Amino acid sequence: MPTRNRPSAATGFRVHLRPPRPSDEAAFVRAARASRALHGRWAKAPSTRSEFVAFIKRYGANAPAHAGFLVLRTSDDALCGVFNFSEIVRNAFNSAYLGYYAFAPHAGDGLMTEGFALALDIAFRRLALHRIEVNVQPTNRRSLALVARLHFFCEGYSRRYVKIAGRWRDHIRFAMLAEDWNRLRPVVLRQVSGKAAR
Repeated sequence: MPTRNRPSAATGFRVHLRPPRPSDEAAFVRAARASRALHGRWAKAPSTRSEFVAFIKRYGANAPAHAGFLVLRTSDDALCGVFNFSEIVRNAFNSAYLGYYAFAPHAGDGLMTEGFALALDIAFRRLALHRIEVNVQPTNRRSLALVARLHFFCEGYSRRYVKIAGRWRDHIRFAMLAEDWNRLRPVVLRQVSGKAAR
């Protein structure tokens, strides 16, 4: 099980986020394999050693154009999910794509909603990004509900946008801007914590 021998990137009320590291391999691969039915055609989590090594190389703490974060339950460090910022482009664009998935049996517990809020705080406050884009398959009801809870703005529909499980999949495109998050942050943190935002 992952341990907190290094500081978290962000800490909430029930979860904390930190970059993945090589010592997470066994727990991560086990969680990915146990979550195949949950992920279905929505996502493909690394489920072998070689896939996990590639994941660490791409999303680990030293990756320049990507940033990955594990969602860990604070009470016991259970691995609950992942948030990955991809294709971070600076200068005039200053934006990134955000992908995510939960791990069984923690899906539906509200932990990813809190983790999402922490990930957005990292994106806009620490990484100083201007725009985060999230793309969701139209039949992925849980993920659509998640972006709705975080108040993302729907920008359009992208046909045959990403190849997943061997097929090109349509996606609905959502975005959050830094100014949106500055305005929405207190509301979202109250929703995920039941307490006033700090």
